[in-house]
Amino acid sequence: MKSFSFNNSKPLKRGALTRSTWLLLAISLTGCPSGNQSPGNAPAGKVTIKGSNTFGEELGRQLVSEYQKENPKVTVQLESKGSASGVEALLAGQSDIAAASRVINNGELVRAQSNHIEINCHVVGAYAVSVVVNSANPKSDLNRDQLRDIFTGTIQNWKDVGGTDAPIHLYIRDPISGTYLGFQELAMENKPYAANSKPLTNYLEIVQAVAKDTNGIGYASLDLASGSGVKAVSVRGVAPDVLSVQEGRYPFARSLRLYTHQGQESPATLDFINFIQSPRGQDILKKAGFVPRP
Repeated sequence: MKSFSFNNSKPLKRGALTRSTWLLLAISLTGCPSGNQSPGNAPAGKVTIKGSNTFGEELGRQLVSEYQKENPKVTVQLESKGSASGVEALLAGQSDIAAASRVINNGELVRAQSNHIEINCHVVGAYAVSVVVNSANPKSDLNRDQLRDIFTGTIQNWKDVGGTDAPIHLYIRDPISGTYLGFQELAMENKPYAANSKPLTNYLEIVQAVAKDTNGIGYASLDLASGSGVKAVSVRGVAPDVLSVQEGRYPFARSLRLYTHQGQESPATLDFINFIQSPRGQDILKKAGFVPRP
């Protein structure tokens, strides 16, 4: 089975990197090894995690809470201000782990090399968003351009995408949530949401609203997309499911990565990462609506 891939990430340009930087990339990122060098029992210590809203907003808090139940002597501090802030903190020596919902970029790799930092990448799962419509809606497949134009308000009637002659009603996450930005990046090319979009506080509320609205459309986690009264929308024939995400075929998905300074990780840091990659941690991730590692 293929490893996770982030379909919407910008590929690194070979010309912008030195030969040694590409060697660093090959050693550090290929396969994104799990941190299995951690000892079996976590010692006392402190782990600082900074970065991705997608990771930290809900999932990270749940993982930290469950981990500390078994490891009360380990203090885990979590800050979620975006993937870039996490990588910046890691490179500046201000964080043990950088949580990121994208691959590390060209400039960050060059900075790491210049600071003699070898980046280690630990894939812990994937974030995926499924577009949902009312189960009575005749549309069950749309392409990326259509979905972008629907959520930005360029398309406002279902007839413009081959549906019935009826206005489109948009249900989205509230602007303060990481998933509001996540969907905007994945599906909307970072363009603004339509002015008439109705923000709701969680995925369940979106699904419930769409289930009651024949003309509604929204987005949710994969598990909620099969709820009563709604159906998941395929993206140009690719259905949103665990396999399509893990194989890198579904476009509205991205890997969740934890970056560390190779060789400088504390035992507590590696133990926490191992916990996330363990069956227990992966079950927490799955129940939170994310996609586990293959």
